[in-house]
Amino acid sequence: MRDKIDAVLKQAVAHGDVPGCVAVVLDRESVRYAGAFGVRDLDSGRPMTLDTTFRLASMTKAITSVAAMQLVEQGRLALDQSVASVLTAFGELGVLTGFYGENPAIRAPRTAVTLRQLLTHTSGLAYEYWNAPLRKWIQHSGNPGVLSGQRAGLMTPLVCDPGAAWVYGSGIDWVGQMIEAVSGTTLDKYLAANVLDPLGMRDTGYVPTPAMNARLVGVSARDANGALSAVPFQAPPAQEIWNGGHGLISTAADYARFLQMLLNRGALEGTRVLAAKTVAVLGENHIGDLLVTRLETIAPRLTLDAEFLPGMQKKHGLAYMINCEQWPNRRAIGSGFWAGLLNTFFWIDPANGIGGLLMLQLLPFADGRAMALLDGFEDAVYSALVG
Repeated sequence: MRDKIDAVLKQAVAHGDVPGCVAVVLDRESVRYAGAFGVRDLDSGRPMTLDTTFRLASMTKAITSVAAMQLVEQGRLALDQSVASVLTAFGELGVLTGFYGENPAIRAPRTAVTLRQLLTHTSGLAYEYWNAPLRKWIQHSGNPGVLSGQRAGLMTPLVCDPGAAWVYGSGIDWVGQMIEAVSGTTLDKYLAANVLDPLGMRDTGYVPTPAMNARLVGVSARDANGALSAVPFQAPPAQEIWNGGHGLISTAADYARFLQMLLNRGALEGTRVLAAKTVAVLGENHIGDLLVTRLETIAPRLTLDAEFLPGMQKKHGLAYMINCEQWPNRRAIGSGFWAGLLNTFFWIDPANGIGGLLMLQLLPFADGRAMALLDGFEDAVYSALVG
């Protein structure tokens, strides 16, 4: 297996497809493969290493979702309770229906948004990078946006009624606020005490330690000609809130432990984080007849159009996307998958008992060469382990 995967990753670096990457393959008991290739950043030429730290971006969402389900198990949250019953400010959000000239038209939602809808991206909340009306509203209103780290950045309108469509957006940031409200502590502290520390994820957090910061990978961007260069990429200087949907920094090794916990139905090395029946519920379809759909960009420097497993039906569970069809010679039905803005990717395949991670720090999201590398990596994994 190592030779097959090494060849795919080395070739991508040698051809200039990516500056560097870290990849991990795991099963329920162990790490089956770990490899680091290329450079950590283009300016210094420091080599990529297995302990390199990465900005997880939206791979934070699965961790926050697990934390919320702990509170559901304890009866402190309920999947079908309204968000506004916990966070009164959420009740102020309306549905953006259009514009009269430059003035937005907003009405009350037909139903109240629930925790389940936040977790499954069926609340109506969107990201402006894939939604033109919301982007226009943000520009008109002066709202700082969800990446600002400001509480005001959460106060964006819905773009459709709750339950009407799968729309990828900022719902998990509100889940983080619900966790804070019922736990009585900040999200960073809750995650550390209840998910990260119990799983031994010592290199994961919102604020990197000096040692983590020294190993933090640089961000690269591809220009119109396909050439890569280093670009500045900094978190907001003053975080007013911790976002449940993004912001964690981690290593591939740490995140692999999180995935192993999920493959082991909620426990790792004798430590239980979720009940087995809760993990099973995570991986079920929670969006009914709705489908996970293609993300069409309106911010091509940040993200390209994105669709994973095109042509196949996808649903959403309570922590990640679920594929409804067998991917030929690869993931089985019921596998979970998600990604982060800087082209970090994970999947778990409970039927085959394996998972994988590919970690890059590259813009734009869904970059064609990054996606081709993910495809080649996964093909090598399954040809070696499943056949």
